Amino acid sequence: MTPAPPEFRRPLARYIAGVTLAHVMAATEVLLVMAALGHEAHGAIGAMFVGHSAVIVSVVVVLAVFAIAIGAAWIFIPTLRWYSAGVEPTAAQRETALAIPRRQTAMLAAVWVISAIPVLVVNRGAAAPTGLLIIPPLVFGTTAAILTALLLTVRALRPITAAALPDDATVDSTHDTAPSVMVRLLSVWVLISALPSFGVAGLILARSNGWLIDRSASLELPILLLMAVGVLWGLRAMILVSQSISDPVRDVVEAMADVGQGNLEHTVSVYERSEVGRLQTGFNRMVIGLRERELLRDLFGRNVGGDVVSLLVNRDESSYGVERDVAVMFIDLAGSTQLAASLPPQQVAELLNTFFQSVVLAVDNHGGFVNKFQGDAALAVFGAPVDSPTAHTDALATARELAGRMRELQELDFGIGVAAGQVFAGFVGALNRFEYTVIGDAVNESARLADRAKKEPGRVLCSAAALHDADTDEREHWVPTTSEVLRGRSAPTEMFAPTA
Repeated sequence: MTPAPPEFRRPLARYIAGVTLAHVMAATEVLLVMAALGHEAHGAIGAMFVGHSAVIVSVVVVLAVFAIAIGAAWIFIPTLRWYSAGVEPTAAQRETALAIPRRQTAMLAAVWVISAIPVLVVNRGAAAPTGLLIIPPLVFGTTAAILTALLLTVRALRPITAAALPDDATVDSTHDTAPSVMVRLLSVWVLISALPSFGVAGLILARSNGWLIDRSASLELPILLLMAVGVLWGLRAMILVSQSISDPVRDVVEAMADVGQGNLEHTVSVYERSEVGRLQTGFNRMVIGLRERELLRDLFGRNVGGDVVSLLVNRDESSYGVERDVAVMFIDLAGSTQLAASLPPQQVAELLNTFFQSVVLAVDNHGGFVNKFQGDAALAVFGAPVDSPTAHTDALATARELAGRMRELQELDFGIGVAAGQVFAGFVGALNRFEYTVIGDAVNESARLADRAKKEPGRVLCSAAALHDADTDEREHWVPTTSEVLRGRSAPTEMFAPTA
């Protein structure tokens, strides 16, 4: 057998130690009970623990330990070669890794059965009674060794199994790599109750009928030892079973706390296809779903605004369409047609992106909502979808700030208009495709003011209605300019412009 490379001697040693220790504990406990029974037995049973037969039993026990250790290494090393190299396993390598618990179980059962053969051969003169004596301890010891080995090696096999399971594996697509929770709990019952109880019942039945044991023999010591073994089996099984369940549950609980803090990249390793594996897989799918939902929410928010997303997520149907007093700011570029004709498309797109970025920054700074981009224009709303008592003040302050930002973009000319009034604020469109918008005279008036502002030195105008409900500090930044009938309107609009 090829020696194990240094980089994976530690996991190899842990696995070999787990399997070997399970066998040694089971063998020691069975031999103690049989030795105690041998003092009270007669004939072939007593002969098994004296003379050359005792030597053979001792040699068989020692050789079985070495066989278990070598067999465990033989089972484990092929898997560690690709795992330690950090490479993706082939289909055959995956199957080999996932089959380790089954191969381990088969090896332990084979070693225990084969170990009984030399004892039967040495005591062939009394093969029948010897066989009757060996079979119950053989069944007990094999069961205890297999169950204990499965529980002891669970931790050592977890990273191997997690790496071997394909990412797209479903619950039923692979063999289970660890006992189910029910099987683990049943194994505790077998070790604590079933095996010791059957052992005690067998001893009592054998003495009552004089089978291999004298009717006058004392069974106190064998029974006490058998019960002590049952207690040790049970304690060992309870500790290992509780760890095999609590460890992955703790991982999921800690990951849930991390996800609750906003870390949607935290997933847990899946190393079983039992109920524990279903829990791990379900948690990971939940995190993936949350991650996709957050991504969609982010993308949706970039298109319609975070406030609208919150409105939809919270399902506040009362706000899906309401009449509300708002302030509306409209900004429109001047000469964008000539700009598109004189510059390459990529450069025009870059200038527009710079323009829109300035709009978004200014509006966000004052709690507004950029409702839409229209070619080379943008519409911002203050007071919807979230009501605001300072909507008029915020809109006017935004217009002044945005005008300052736009003057830094020497390639672009613009006009900004601010109006206010009652509008419909809500969703319009079809059931399967709609958008949030504001509809009303104030929207039309802001667009006309923006167009008129292109002729003003400061490029910003607001209506008297917008200025009327602003606070005193903000009104001091505005002065009256003129009053005229704007394009498409029937009544004159009193206009104000920012002070220099």
